[in-house]
Amino acid sequence: MSDLFLTCKKHSLHYIYTGLSKPVGLPGIHEFTAMGLLDGRMIDYYDSENQTKVPKQEWMREHLPADYWVKGTQSRRIKQRWFKHNIGILMERMRKNDSAPHVLQWMVGCEGETQPNGALRFVRGMNKYNYDGNDFLSFDDKNRVWVAPVKEALPSKTKWDNDQVLKEYTKGYLENECIDWLSKSVTSEQKQLKKAPPPDVYVFAKKSRVETNLTLTCLATGFYSKNIILRIRRKGRVLTEDDGLWSSGVLPNDDETFQRRDYVEILKSDLSEFSCEVVHEATRVDGGALAAIALFVGGGLGLICLHKKGRLSKYSVLLCIIFVERS
Repeated sequence: MSDLFLTCKKHSLHYIYTGLSKPVGLPGIHEFTAMGLLDGRMIDYYDSENQTKVPKQEWMREHLPADYWVKGTQSRRIKQRWFKHNIGILMERMRKNDSAPHVLQWMVGCEGETQPNGALRFVRGMNKYNYDGNDFLSFDDKNRVWVAPVKEALPSKTKWDNDQVLKEYTKGYLENECIDWLSKSVTSEQKQLKKAPPPDVYVFAKKSRVETNLTLTCLATGFYSKNIILRIRRKGRVLTEDDGLWSSGVLPNDDETFQRRDYVEILKSDLSEFSCEVVHEATRVDGGALAAIALFVGGGLGLICLHKKGRLSKYSVLLCIIFVERS
């Protein structure tokens, strides 16, 4: 359980701005887009077609006032014009043919680590520009200088290195303002997590392509956040890839929740006890409570699910035991 807890201790907040030199005429591909990401999950969005910054998470709608979105829209429109102007400058500087579309991308944000007192400590910041998929310019927060990996970026590096106000602002934003917004966002999201339903867990078996085998599957779906532990055990031992275990990893659902599916092939003649354990912070049951549900999936297979939460833990374990009965 500790590996899930450790995963949750680090958080990140990033903004990605992408501008094209001209429209490409493809659905969903806009001349300018901007999005905010909390721990890799989209929280707000803007594009040049709708030209309005909108929330992508319910807690964003609930906890931020209307004028935040008005000001955010104004800021994104200004950045849209800035991108349009600077893509033209870079095309001339890079001597690129304007018959093909070119891409300028700016990525800025920070990563923080939760301290014992609950505060977030700055770990690292990111402020970098890419042009046509290649690194163009980035800010070295520690040394307070801009780094130019290509010669075409040197004019921008020289100009920005000589702007002390810009360098101080950039460093201050990454280490302070960004971390402050990250902390507020994590707090708001955690309030939403407390309302989140537990994952739906399905354990089933089906015939394998190999006549003598069965495929046992454990599926957890509909959960948020994406941090989850799923284990399949045989006689109490956790199965791994060496045992033929396969995992889909955590995948997105259409409703912005997540799913994960693990499965393993076993011999029909193997009458060992197999169990599926799912650990997720939303699987809440009153402290110490234990519920058991017995299901039968046919073919002599049985399933018992146990749902238990320790009194001192914020996480719960859903344990499903698969057993095979002799026909």
